[in-house]
Amino acid sequence: MTTTAQRPEHPEAGDIELTEVLFALSDPSRLAIVQQLASGSAGELNCQAVGGDLAKSTRSHHLKTLREAGVIRSTPQGRERLISLRREELDARFPGLLDAVLTDGHS
Repeated sequence: MTTTAQRPEHPEAGDIELTEVLFALSDPSRLAIVQQLASGSAGELNCQAVGGDLAKSTRSHHLKTLREAGVIRSTPQGRERLISLRREELDARFPGLLDAVLTDGHS
């Protein structure tokens, strides 16, 4: 069993693995969260604002999966957390991946 003390909260950009990113993006709810973050002009959203009608525990699970895969960054802001897409780091590591996944084959 892996504990948070054994895993970094956010992997370094060079440690992000393609298989982990693809797994994280393979779930429709997680993909919807990433699409929401990518389309937002603010760049960051409160964790309560992402995921639509997902139950709190389900949203937390999806955000943890995305964070551990290196897809998002979670930043404490007082009693809340701000969620942002690690687009620049992902684009540098896997050029074109996010654009391909987010457009879902549509031009």
